[in-house]
Amino acid sequence: MLKMASTQCGGGRRGVRVRSSEGVLVTKKPGEGLARGSAEFAAEPVQARRFSKARKARSAATLEDYTEMIADLIAVNGEARTTDIARRLGVAHPTASKTIARLKREGLVTARPYRGIFLTEAGAAMARSASQRHRLVVELLMAVGAPREAAEADAEGIEHYVSAATLQAFEAFLRNLRPRQPG
Repeated sequence: MLKMASTQCGGGRRGVRVRSSEGVLVTKKPGEGLARGSAEFAAEPVQARRFSKARKARSAATLEDYTEMIADLIAVNGEARTTDIARRLGVAHPTASKTIARLKREGLVTARPYRGIFLTEAGAAMARSASQRHRLVVELLMAVGAPREAAEADAEGIEHYVSAATLQAFEAFLRNLRPRQPG
């Protein structure tokens, strides 16, 4: 892992002190570029786009987790109640209530007092998409040797951040692993 700290370089120009993977501390001057693994340090617009995508994914992750849980509870119990959602997601009841209010504002669920919570069409579509991504990520992690429990836990985070292009690559990789069915 690279450790960085800002420092003064010759001529008053700012630089960055970097500890390489070999443990050597070096100063990189502006324009020299910082290595990340074997790839060059990305240009500002590229990095900004990557971080923006991650922030959007973080914002959507909670909504996706809730819609997925609501769909699962409805499938198993015929209804989804705030108490059950809170327990299953490991959050306090007020936290679940606040997030369900956000889901309502976003048009993803409907709810009436003293009744269950129901997904709208948009909420059901979000839940299906999150569930499909989750299954694919779990399958890939297990294919590369992760134990099921670790794959399930890790997929809870990865599923929200993986791009459509990467998901397609995962699918292609897994298709190539599966034995072909006779004609």
